[in-house]
Amino acid sequence: MNRSMSFAALAGALFGIVLVVGAIAHGTNNWHSFLSLEGFLIVIGGTVANAFMSYQARYVNQAFEAMWHMVKKPKATREGLNAEIERLIRWAYLVHHKGLIGLEGEIGIKIKEPLLRYGVELVVTGYPAPKIREMMNTAVEAEFERRVTPVAVLRNMAGTAPAFGMVGTLVGMVIMLQSVEGDMQRIGSGLAIALLATLYGIVFARLFCLPAADKLLHKEEIMRFRNYMMTEGLTLLAEKQSPRYMQDKLNSFLNPESQFNLDDYLRTDPRIKTGGVSRQASA
Repeated sequence: MNRSMSFAALAGALFGIVLVVGAIAHGTNNWHSFLSLEGFLIVIGGTVANAFMSYQARYVNQAFEAMWHMVKKPKATREGLNAEIERLIRWAYLVHHKGLIGLEGEIGIKIKEPLLRYGVELVVTGYPAPKIREMMNTAVEAEFERRVTPVAVLRNMAGTAPAFGMVGTLVGMVIMLQSVEGDMQRIGSGLAIALLATLYGIVFARLFCLPAADKLLHKEEIMRFRNYMMTEGLTLLAEKQSPRYMQDKLNSFLNPESQFNLDDYLRTDPRIKTGGVSRQASA
């Protein structure tokens, strides 16, 4: 399986689809009767149209992307925060050896993330630590608010889809009542639209929209937590705190079993030249 995929999310999505399709296949041999182009167009078309009427197009597009991304691994995980502390510790040694100017080589080449690059630029510019924390906190919250807007779109779609399912039910009932005097084929067609539109609306809302919204919100909350940790690390860099102090301060963000160990890092990573910095000297 692709390493960018989340096995649990993919398995959950497939399991849900298999349950619905399997129940249909087990209950009837005429599975074609569960296909209704009219019902599909009413539910999906109406839901998408409502979303574009309610939100900017780019947020709606991001909402549809989130349905696919819910089976992909998130960029940031709580378990991966250890690697972020490692990067901050490496920068701390760079600052101790070359000063803040040493971080300039990291900007634009090694730091591709705009928010983190912005923070490093603030450090290199020489802003005092309280100002860096203030500006970064504002940037982190603004970034979070922008990135969770598709969550509202998905939840709006989850509420709208069953409503359009009811619209399909009413359309189907009208068709059925108009044919009640004789055309049994049209009665069957109307009844199919009435029932299947409701089914499509509920399945689309509960199996796609709401899980995608919850997964996206969860990912962005973890990313915000990581960004606050990186903000704290950048303020410590601006204060030119020792790597040992940074380790102990940043480990407060991590679970005790996954905390960063500077001694192990110095033994295993040959890129760090400590210049004879010992535990006592760097504390």
